Amino acid sequence: MPVTVRWGTDRFEFDLPQPDSQIPLSAIRHSVAAYTQLPYHSFQIVHDGAVMADDNAPISAYHLRPNSTIAIVANADIPAPLRNTEQAQIASIQSELTSARRLLLPAHQSFLRDILDHPKPALAREHSRIGELLLQSLLRLDAVAPEPDWHTARADRKAAVKELQALLDQLDNAWANAS
Repeated sequence: MPVTVRWGTDRFEFDLPQPDSQIPLSAIRHSVAAYTQLPYHSFQIVHDGAVMADDNAPISAYHLRPNSTIAIVANADIPAPLRNTEQAQIASIQSELTSARRLLLPAHQSFLRDILDHPKPALAREHSRIGELLLQSLLRLDAVAPEPDWHTARADRKAAVKELQALLDQLDNAWANAS
């Protein structure tokens, strides 16, 4: 489930489990901390004007929906968004890749198995869905633009793009070769 996270003037996308999930809020806090490089307890998460305070509560308790927006309110002594650091970009790349692996890889593998046993029309919608989600993930990686001298971030981005592109190629090849 995609959500937008706002931190000052910075905005970034996160994929979360479905709204009825029993995943605790702490999972969101960990992801945000990794992406922003903020200490885990140095910020509050706000949704629809309410502070999401209980890290042990499931995300379903906060009524998040697909495309919801949550805001990060950092303590006053925390600097403005650090998105333009190499570590922040590496965290963003890793977050995107982890999310794609967790959310798309099982559906991708299931599709590759099912395409052998089911007629192509029955799987057309699933093919489109997985392909679109992979393309969206690739576009989010494309938005990460490491500086020329950030070799680690550039290498991580290149590896992530190659991995997701390979999944998309497998998906399309299986579709094209299905009878």
